[in-house]
Amino acid sequence: MSEKIIMRTGEALVAGGPAFTAAEPEVVIGELDGPFGTAFANLIGDQVQGHSRVLALMNTDMQVRPATLMVSKVTVKKTAYTNILMGTVQGAIANGVLDAVRNGTIPKEKANDLGIIVSVWLNPSITTVEDLDHEALFN
Repeated sequence: MSEKIIMRTGEALVAGGPAFTAAEPEVVIGELDGPFGTAFANLIGDQVQGHSRVLALMNTDMQVRPATLMVSKVTVKKTAYTNILMGTVQGAIANGVLDAVRNGTIPKEKANDLGIIVSVWLNPSITTVEDLDHEALFN
């Protein structure tokens, strides 16, 4: 049996790709039956205009486990930004969570007991890029 994960945090700056594809995710993971779970439920139930909170989905319709909540750090004002965030970025986060379970970073037996909150900053200028390489952004 794995140890209880009350709450763990992580943060990174992902840069070096094509122009304006830098991202900065902050990640919090914890057990859903404790204070983390309360925070998770409060976030999803208390939506804020311009900072939508959505569950990370693969292929637009399949929720990953652990349940993962994605929140934008940037106030969303443009449909183009929303489309990138709720498309490419959401898919990348969902795939990252799935990869972490597959490779054992997140214990598979804990996948239904844990939750993840990813607060992500994506350069708002991403909406100005013509012919955006979504694969580069995804990776």
